[in-house]
Parts: sequence; C-alpha cells; structure tokens
Amino acid sequence: MKVLILGSGGREHALAWSVLRSKRVTEVVCAPGNGGMAQIARCVPADLKSLDSMVAVAEAERPALTIVGPEGPLSIGIVDALQSRGFRVFGPSREAAMLETSKGFAKRFLQRHQIPTARYAICSSPSELEKALEMFHAPIVVKADGLAAGKGVILCQSRKTALEAANGLFTGTLLGEQERQIVIEEFLAGEEISFLCLSDGKTVVPLVPAQDHKRIGEGDTGPNTGGMGVYSTDTLLDAGMSEWIMHHIAQPTILGMAEEETPFVGVLYIGLMMTARGPQVLEFNARFGDPETQAILVRLESDLVDAIEACVDGRLAETEFRWSRGASASVIASSAGYPGAYKTGLPITGLDSARRFPGVEVFHSGTALANGQIVTGGGRVLSVTAVGDSLQQALDRAYQSLGEINFEGMYYRHDIGHRAMRRAK
Repeated sequence: MKVLILGSGGREHALAWSVLRSKRVTEVVCAPGNGGMAQIARCVPADLKSLDSMVAVAEAERPALTIVGPEGPLSIGIVDALQSRGFRVFGPSREAAMLETSKGFAKRFLQRHQIPTARYAICSSPSELEKALEMFHAPIVVKADGLAAGKGVILCQSRKTALEAANGLFTGTLLGEQERQIVIEEFLAGEEISFLCLSDGKTVVPLVPAQDHKRIGEGDTGPNTGGMGVYSTDTLLDAGMSEWIMHHIAQPTILGMAEEETPFVGVLYIGLMMTARGPQVLEFNARFGDPETQAILVRLESDLVDAIEACVDGRLAETEFRWSRGASASVIASSAGYPGAYKTGLPITGLDSARRFPGVEVFHSGTALANGQIVTGGGRVLSVTAVGDSLQQALDRAYQSLGEINFEGMYYRHDIGHRAMRRAK
C-alpha cells in the first residue's frame, strides 16, 4: 500500500521511518518532506497552508492512507477535505482539532467535562483582561488563543507584566498576528509529562509517556521553543498513575467530544503538569508531538500502520501494541539564534558517522537538499534519537552520535533527562 505523509519535520521523518517498517507498505510519499525524508521516501512539493495544494497531491498520488503530521493542515480542515473526496485519512476533523487550535475552546471543554486543569479566564479586550487579572496571584500564565508554534505561552511574574504581554498579543507585536482572545491561567508548579493516546472516536489507547524540554537553555532556562529534547522510560509514570490519567482525563476527553458530536479520531496529545493536587491538563494537541514522536516511535515494536488504520476504521479496541522495554532519548540540534532569527543553507557534515552507533536514528527536523548536500533549513535541524536498556545508555548513545555531526552555529542542550538522572542517583 502507498502511504502519504503531510509534513516536513522530525515528527514526519519519524512517522515515515516507522510506517516503512510495516510489511504492508510498498511506498511512502512525503509532502513536502525534507532532506532526510528524501533519503527514505519520495518527496513531492506541497503548500501546507493551502487545502487546494494538499488535495491536489492526494488526487495525484491516490494513497491508500494519508497521515497528517502538523497542526496547520488540521486547523484549515484537510481531514474534512480529503474525507469528502473518499480518501482514508488519519487525523481529527477541523472542528475536533479545536482542542488544539483554540485554547479558549479547550478550557471551556475541560470545565464542562470536569477534567482537572488550571483556573482560567478568557478575555477579548484589554479592559476585560485588567478585571480578570485581579482574580489571579503572580506568577500568571498568559496564552494566545490560537496556534503559535510553541511561542504563545508567556509566564509573567507580576500582573503588570501579564498585562503588557497580553497587550502585545492583542496588538500583534509579540507574534506578528493580532489575537482576538487571550487565556490567562494560574501558574501550576510541578513536572510536565507528555501523555499521547490514539483514538478511533470511542476507544482510547495510550502510547508510552515522554517528558519534553521546552526551554532553549540548560537547566530549563530561557525562552520556550518547540522542544529541545525528550526522553521516554518505563518508570516515567507508574501503572497506577497511568490508569488514573486514562480514567480521569483521556477517556473523559474522547467521550466528551463524542457526546458533543465532534468525535475525535487521531492522536490526542495531553500536556500534563504533575502538581501536588494531581495531574492537571496544561494543553491539548490534536496530533503527534515533536520531538515526542521520535522518542516514542523508536520504542514501538508493533505495526504503526495497523494501529492507524484501526483508528480510521473504528476498531482500535482490537489492536495490540507492543513496546520495547528500557528507555529512549532524543536531543535536538538547533541553529544558532533559534527560537529567534537564524541562518539556513549551512552544510551539515558527519551524518553517516553519526548513524554508526547502535540504537541510534537521526531524524531530520529542518533540513534541505542543495546540490546533493544536506543543509540546514530550519530552527530545529536534527533530532538525534537513541534507545537503550537504561536512560543513561540511551542518552550516551544520542550524545555520542551528536558529537559526530557539525554545522556552523550548531547548538544543543547537554542536560536532556536531567530530572530523571538526578532521581536515579
């Protein structure tokens, strides 16, 4: 069977790699793909901001299955557009994807279904915001309502800075586009966990959990990014806590969406804060996370395509999942200046040497091909991922592999998994 994957990042490279492991798959087409994906799949041009462009690719390729990687195409209704033309596609409808595309929608949904989350207020003007801020103690979290590529969450140490941040979102000076709605929340203290599930609209099956590192700097300092590294271990969540999260958060979310006649089919990414009063939902994503996908899929031993087709066909309850024991880790190599301005087109060396380490996969997050040479093409450039019997072994392999790679200004954090490693001492 032919599989079409929409997207061009490390998540989509990992999806292509995992899909190709299925014995049933004869070809993977990536649209638009990247330099690394072109080495394992056929890449075709596509504009992920244009429904017409993506539909044209599907109609030209006639895939047996389409997998939507990033949130942008979901937000403009690519799943609805393809399904209406008879294509089998994995991902939520535009309406169901509002769990991610509107923070306000998600918070109201959580409240309606009594799913634990931070206290919040939704504001449509600076005057509403000023009144709402009186109900919150610092620090205060200010969030853009819409998609913001990981840059729409601002932690403010005072009401004054919260007001300034919100005004920057309203006017468009912070993100480049004006926000019509802003969410403010109480600050939650604890460790973040990425809890991803597959759903066919009725049944929910968890994937192995992971912990992302969103800050650019060592020790979780500096501005937020799309994710600088992630790890997954058998001990990240015990069985009792995983069951609690399923019973009180994941299943009520899927059941709630079905009750509201917006069934959610696809990947539900639940960003959790593990607080003193229990797990609280920070955010939902309506697709695989990046870089969580890389660390999760290298641990998947069963057939990803079987699981995805079971979601599309409404028979997920019949599907078996098998996972490798131990751990995985993924470290992002980024361009100098990210998450701000950065250069592209810089040659990357050492990729072949980096692959020689056991258990290592080098997924391309932002690369391109220029005259036969792999060059940088984004802020997050590579996602060096490794499995191991222990987290220490997985991290050692990933960092050894990174030591073989070079491009001008290459930057990566050296402390991925630092919390787990401290606990292990």
